[in-house]
Amino acid sequence: MDDDTIIGLEPTARLGDGAIRRTNYPRLALRGLGVLLVAAALYYSAGMLYIHEIDDTADLGVTVESGQSLAIAVAARLIERETDINRWTANDPFFLPGAALDNMPNFQQGIVYALSRFAIEMSDQIGRIRGSSQVDPDLDNAAGRLKYPGDIWYFDFATSLAPTSTSEEQYRTARRALLNYNERLATGDARFERRADNLQATLERIGSDLGSQSAGLDHAIAAGGWLIDFQADDVFYQTKGRLYGYYQLLAAFGQDFRRVIADRELGPAWTQMLASMRHADELDPLVVVNGAPDGQMIPSHLAAQGFYLLRARTQLKEIANILLK
Repeated sequence: MDDDTIIGLEPTARLGDGAIRRTNYPRLALRGLGVLLVAAALYYSAGMLYIHEIDDTADLGVTVESGQSLAIAVAARLIERETDINRWTANDPFFLPGAALDNMPNFQQGIVYALSRFAIEMSDQIGRIRGSSQVDPDLDNAAGRLKYPGDIWYFDFATSLAPTSTSEEQYRTARRALLNYNERLATGDARFERRADNLQATLERIGSDLGSQSAGLDHAIAAGGWLIDFQADDVFYQTKGRLYGYYQLLAAFGQDFRRVIADRELGPAWTQMLASMRHADELDPLVVVNGAPDGQMIPSHLAAQGFYLLRARTQLKEIANILLK
């Protein structure tokens, strides 16, 4: 057979009558690289579509036994949903599709931030008789765990080369502590002080946190570009997650403190405050645009979100002021 008819081989400089022809390694390498790139693109895109979930469901379907706190049960359900059902994505390493997600991790971390603030208030105020009494161990444990950074995987080389606890492991431990506290509430072995001053102090601190978040929105609006702003969606979904977490907790507080709310005739004001917060957390644009607040063609989704946030904050402060009287 003639040498030039060998399939898959290219001619080389003839060294002699017995010389062989080499294969086209560069072309095969490029073809293999192309296949790998296509496979990687399919892996990440399909994985992102499968994992991505911005779950802002209003009704979580949570129920509690007599004596338990609905807000505690709601906090535990949110942790379970974001770590076990929807899957925690903020700490995914580069080789997992979740690492390419942007909006979902920010939304999840916003929720956990709200839960962390709630756990601190429970530990410092509502879960004990007075500030000088002993801190509840379960609430203290939960508050500490929920402050754990959300982007820690099995290794955190910034602090140690040894394996460490992941973010979701810490949050699951916090959930177990919250559930244990609620079980102890049902048996009378824990405290939940349903006093007006406790509710007032908690609302004040939530309002202060919303004020801080509104400042972040204002900074993002001022620093935004004309159309393409890669930071706007981060701020938007962090705020959305925080507002959603507070909405769920405050809606549950309405049940936990129903007697205080009824005694102070705060029912309509409480409902309006929740409605404003719900309007803010259910905003869901296809693409977050950071245009001018008065733009005709290019809107500012951050400005719209900030409007409802500040409205809810104002209503929170009004309720807190009434509770002071």
